[in-house]
Amino acid sequence: MKIVVDDKIPYIREALAATGAEVLYKNGSDICRDDVIDADALIVRTRTRCDKHLLHDTAVRFVATATIGFDHIDAEYMREAGIWWTSCPGCNAGSVAQYVESCLLLLWREHGMIPQQQTIGIVGCGHVGGKVKTVAERLGMRVLVNDPLLGNPDFVTLGEIERDADIITFHVPMTKEGEYATWHLADREFFGRLKRKPIIINTSRGAVVDNEALLRAIDSGQVRQAIVDTWENEPHINLSLLNKVYIGTPHIAGYSADGKVNADNMVMKALCDFFSLPCPETIMPPQLPDDFVYDGDPLQLYNPKDDSKRLKNNPEQFEELRGNYPLRREKC
Repeated sequence: MKIVVDDKIPYIREALAATGAEVLYKNGSDICRDDVIDADALIVRTRTRCDKHLLHDTAVRFVATATIGFDHIDAEYMREAGIWWTSCPGCNAGSVAQYVESCLLLLWREHGMIPQQQTIGIVGCGHVGGKVKTVAERLGMRVLVNDPLLGNPDFVTLGEIERDADIITFHVPMTKEGEYATWHLADREFFGRLKRKPIIINTSRGAVVDNEALLRAIDSGQVRQAIVDTWENEPHINLSLLNKVYIGTPHIAGYSADGKVNADNMVMKALCDFFSLPCPETIMPPQLPDDFVYDGDPLQLYNPKDDSKRLKNNPEQFEELRGNYPLRREKC
């Protein structure tokens, strides 16, 4: 049995070795048809486009992406080709919620935005949005949620969020078709309808927010400030926008060790179930250094300004900053 794996997926190597399979590790962006021609399984992240070009007439029967998002998977082709695939829904929801909470605390401490006086609009209330909602409520914020697909009568329209929110945060998948398509959901018209000059947070998919339109909205004062983790055209991001956002990070909001291990375990279970293999022991995240003493401040565990500083100082290292991400835990 042969498995091809994105070499930036951490903590999974020992578990894969326990399967007895031949494993080829390779940079996700460089995985090509020659690598998978005789492979039984492929384990990727967002940088590997899984479609006919890559998989046609190969031996691949199983594909797993160690991510929540799966717009890099051509689901229609996979169905037609009879290739079983899976993603890891909710694996890093806690990590993204930690990122958003840290950003909200920074806005409070550095910009005087007292949570109890702020209204946050959450667009999308799946695994991630639900956890962000819990965070915002715990901080005492007024919370508005928009997610028409869930049909919750307590949720509001996007128009109400445009009118009433001081902070708007996006937690939706990237879709281009259907009544509720999210590609450029935040576009020039969206920014033109805003009433309170809010802060925009995007940790979902880059193209959910039109980056050029966001830059114009910042310049025109329609948006007070922005926090951007996911970008259009990664890794070739808009440097003008990067230089103007309050916090700009290299698509790492979900990169806690806890979130990565959740994905690893979900991938391993799916792989072993599909191929009827004994599942290795549960993968555990590494511990924080022995000299780390936690004083109860969430920003001590994670401060996104550190990641933002690294990216702003070295934007050409976008992929390297993602691929060699330092240890981050959601809890001690």
